[in-house]
Amino acid sequence: MPPAVITIAELAAHAGETVTLRGWVYNWRKKGKLRFIILRDGFGYLQCVVFEPEVDPAVWEAAVALTQESSVVVTGTLVADERAPGGYELKVTGIETIQVAPEYPIGKKDHGPDFLLNHRHLWLRSRRQHAIMRVRSELSQAIRDFFYSRSYTLIDSPILTPAAAEGTSSLFETDYFGEAKAYLSQSGQLYLEPAAAALGKVYCFGPTFRAEKSKTRRHLTEFWMVEPEVAWLRFDGLLDLCEEFLAEIVARVIDRCRVDLERLERDTTKLEPATRRPYPRIDYGDAIVKLQSLGQQIQFGGDFGGDDETVLAEQYDRPVMVTRYPAQVKAFYMQLDPADPIRALAVDVLAPEGYGEIIGGSERSDSLEHLERQIAAHGLPREAYEWYLDVRKYGSFPHSGFGMGIERCVAWLCGVPHLRETSPFPRLINRLYP
Repeated sequence: MPPAVITIAELAAHAGETVTLRGWVYNWRKKGKLRFIILRDGFGYLQCVVFEPEVDPAVWEAAVALTQESSVVVTGTLVADERAPGGYELKVTGIETIQVAPEYPIGKKDHGPDFLLNHRHLWLRSRRQHAIMRVRSELSQAIRDFFYSRSYTLIDSPILTPAAAEGTSSLFETDYFGEAKAYLSQSGQLYLEPAAAALGKVYCFGPTFRAEKSKTRRHLTEFWMVEPEVAWLRFDGLLDLCEEFLAEIVARVIDRCRVDLERLERDTTKLEPATRRPYPRIDYGDAIVKLQSLGQQIQFGGDFGGDDETVLAEQYDRPVMVTRYPAQVKAFYMQLDPADPIRALAVDVLAPEGYGEIIGGSERSDSLEHLERQIAAHGLPREAYEWYLDVRKYGSFPHSGFGMGIERCVAWLCGVPHLRETSPFPRLINRLYP
């Protein structure tokens, strides 16, 4: 019977057996009559050892001919070895070369970000990028499981929309069959609100687009966002939901991505406080006073800049929730604070370590008249929002929701400085390739 074909994720179940693995040569080195080949197969990394006196000449010749990123099928005896990376190594008895790769463009020397982004399709194969993508995948699944386990209904909101959700200055515009203008979605929220009236608890999870001409490390022009919307949920309940959600998904990533986080040299002790509730909550006005005492120049009524967010978050060991912002710096659809009508019932959740806002949410206005005034005040075309206003005409109800950009959360969890590493193929103001 031929050897079992396994993946590196299955090594523990096959120690001592003869097995076959398929993958690529991540790295190799030689030492006299030994060839050490680091095989990667998408699931992990395995050291494969070829000893010339113990293999057929053809196997040795194949091992010597291999180059970085050559594709191979290797067979051998799997041996537990604490000294080996991952705790196992393969004593090779056979090699089938699928392709010997030419010189690989990404070498061991340092490369600049432009070079690496131009070769993003190959850069993804590196250990660091492999680990980041695995964290992103686990985070995405944790998000889906969080909402599924709480009986939320997934709503796939449209990418092409007739109206803005966050302001017209950051819209990607396109012609819609010569009859109208359409825009790439900034958010699925406006579509989730009517869905919440139909289904109670809903969420969407998909790509969103912002045409902000920003070159900061915190911005992408295309990113993925998860957005829940909940009927009958008031502002205090929204704060609890943000906190419960973030604590659970962070704990899940720490638990299930330990190897990946270690590979990234991420200090998880800095993440662990985020798994514990409650989170600190601070009123916007109090936050302004605190920031001013710390030397920031911000005044009441202004929106936080990146430096303000960083300085404030540094005062806490876990995400901090800033509440009740001035309505003038927030979106048109937010509910005003009945105790202070110049404020909106809005929250931003700021991550520690300089990663900034990772969640933004609010209670939504349930007043038709208020929304009509807001649409006019923001210079938005009323006809594009008639369907949205219908939600307030026919059975208006209190409801709240939030949005979280996946890439910012991944950057924080992985401890990487720039969002460009957290997207498989990032889109930036100056980058549409590959």
